[in-house]
Amino acid sequence: MRKFPFRLAHGTGKELTVAGVLFALALAASVIWPRFYTLLPAVLLAVLFGFLLLFFRDPVRTPPQDDSLVLAPADGEIMAVEMVDEPRFLIHRALKISIFMSLLNVHVNRAPVAGRVALVQHVPGQFLQAFRPESSALNEHNLIGLETTHGRVLVKQVAGILARRIVCTVEVGQELATGQRVGLIKFGSRVELFLPPEAEPAVQPGDRTHAGLTVIARWKGDER
Repeated sequence: MRKFPFRLAHGTGKELTVAGVLFALALAASVIWPRFYTLLPAVLLAVLFGFLLLFFRDPVRTPPQDDSLVLAPADGEIMAVEMVDEPRFLIHRALKISIFMSLLNVHVNRAPVAGRVALVQHVPGQFLQAFRPESSALNEHNLIGLETTHGRVLVKQVAGILARRIVCTVEVGQELATGQRVGLIKFGSRVELFLPPEAEPAVQPGDRTHAGLTVIARWKGDER
């Protein structure tokens, strides 16, 4: 039997349940009392429920099996590729790749490489627009640090002006495969990846990415 091509993301049941119940009530009211003032809410709630189903989609993906590759942790658009100091987990210079996720992107985040989770830390903060550079330092975010065969790798989930809930589905000590789901950020956001300086970027600002599929960096010295 052929598998369904996508599922709904983990941690989205509350939003879908509330929207579904409201839509069902509005639909029932429009059937019992067929008036404009009952039909309009039913139509609007149907649109909202459909949008949530689209937004929380979690498509099935098969990551390439190649240890020399670093895959995108998120769907979206590359905003920046730069060398920075990373003081929290790598604790040295790092290659930083920033991805902005719009409302239309899949918002499930995935492990860019295989490794053991060594850090999970939620940091409170502001809710600036995620495409603003200062949002990286000021906004609420969640850190997922991985110990890998190529050194430490850090995934930073950054909340945005609408994305006020970050879902993290992994815990310290867990072994992750490349492309494995690690969580999601709701309603528009930003994900940043910090790699050892030995990594060579394979993307540039403006490129589009798909989590668990798009190659965004390679390890220096590995065959391509």
